[in-house]
Amino acid sequence: MSSIHTFSHSLLKPSFLTLSFKPFHELLLYQTLKKYHHSSMSNPHKNSIMNGTDHEFTTHLPKRPKLSDPFISPPEIQSEFSHHASSIARINNGSFGCCPQSVISAQKRWQLDYLSQPDDFYFNKLKTGILQSRLVIEDLVNADHVDEISIVDNATTAAAIVLQSVSWGFSQGRFERGDACVMLHYAYGAVKKSVEAYVTRAGGFVIEVQLPFPVNSVDEVVVEFRKALERGKSSGKRVRLAVIDHVTSMPSVVIPVKELVKICREEGVDQVFVDAAHGIGCIDVDMKEIGADFYTSNLHKWFFCPPSVAFLYCRKANECNDLHHPVVSHEYGNGLAIESAWIGTRDYSAQLVVPQVLEFINRFEGGIEGIKKRNHEAVVAMGEMLANAWGTHLGCPPEMCASMIMVGFPACLGISCESDAQKLRTHLRDKFSVEVPIYYRPPKDGEIDSVTGYARISYQIYNKPDDYYKFRDAINQLVQEGFTCALLS
Repeated sequence: MSSIHTFSHSLLKPSFLTLSFKPFHELLLYQTLKKYHHSSMSNPHKNSIMNGTDHEFTTHLPKRPKLSDPFISPPEIQSEFSHHASSIARINNGSFGCCPQSVISAQKRWQLDYLSQPDDFYFNKLKTGILQSRLVIEDLVNADHVDEISIVDNATTAAAIVLQSVSWGFSQGRFERGDACVMLHYAYGAVKKSVEAYVTRAGGFVIEVQLPFPVNSVDEVVVEFRKALERGKSSGKRVRLAVIDHVTSMPSVVIPVKELVKICREEGVDQVFVDAAHGIGCIDVDMKEIGADFYTSNLHKWFFCPPSVAFLYCRKANECNDLHHPVVSHEYGNGLAIESAWIGTRDYSAQLVVPQVLEFINRFEGGIEGIKKRNHEAVVAMGEMLANAWGTHLGCPPEMCASMIMVGFPACLGISCESDAQKLRTHLRDKFSVEVPIYYRPPKDGEIDSVTGYARISYQIYNKPDDYYKFRDAINQLVQEGFTCALLS
């Protein structure tokens, strides 16, 4: 799905020609892109749109790789990320992602294009550029139509859009007070706050799915999810929304979203929203297979975009959508995708470089699929190496992790609270130049000398085994010195 060839032909899908409820200027953009697509395919070398020499109408469609082009080399990869601090073992890609130099350069070109002539940029280039990015995303995630794809700042913004609509359901009398929203206990903190702000305040009842950690199997997740749905229906109320993480943040575990969405359909849950902040570029993302009503993923975490940009998928089959961007501007009422493409004067460059990101990705063997596979295999290998070195264990089976995995710390470090976890993280950064997030798991009743601290390690293409050896040796040194978190002020 991620190849340039597939993207090019996505412009010719039948859905591309069925443009209902679309403003006339949007229709013109589609028709123009279609026209230049045919022109570029028939004569790619002479087409000025593809090579960017047409200054009146410059687009940024991904270049089609030549069969003779070699894949990117290790030195080239290191050059693309030479702006990273070289002294830091950066094994926390999951928090902020990364962006290669070639994409940063493309972003700067967009920024200068705007600054040199803002009016021309706004009237002639911005909408076309955003549409091109949406077309790339539509193809990557196997959506039915580009109208299902909106580009927003981040997954938190996407969650606010969906949850705002739920709150209107309560205020407008479509939902009854006490109707439920089901979410995972390990949902991202900002999303939990959004549920509180939009659902609880509106009169909804929130049920959290209590997931075990460490987790041993997919079945454990499925069983707890079914229990939560039963609690939601026990009072005779309706479950209006299920919020399901595709990959939980802390602790990091891949959730069986396809199975949980199917259960929601069987149990009569109104709508399903999948929060996949760590989705695209990290795990398989296919809208038709997953079947959710809403799905969001950041593009700056595992898809190499500059911060910050995400997409929100809204299934067209869902006719009850009343979705609007929380920042209301001139495009209000023209559909979520159009509203989101203009929320006032700001820097839109991160949203415009998606085609250039795809060009970068396709320099790798296997494209995004190859990157995901290699990152997964590497993070499992590094996680097992650390667990063996410290005499601990992983937080989940390898098949339940993607490009991140949880590794237990030696119990003798004395991680006894959230504050200890944060102070140890700071200590590792300041003294050992290791950047890694740490999760605190309260001990269960009766547990003695149990593992209560876990590192969430990431693996991205710029990482090397030496990054993880450096982390291993730092913890081994602390253990040998008799260090405990109680020694940190």
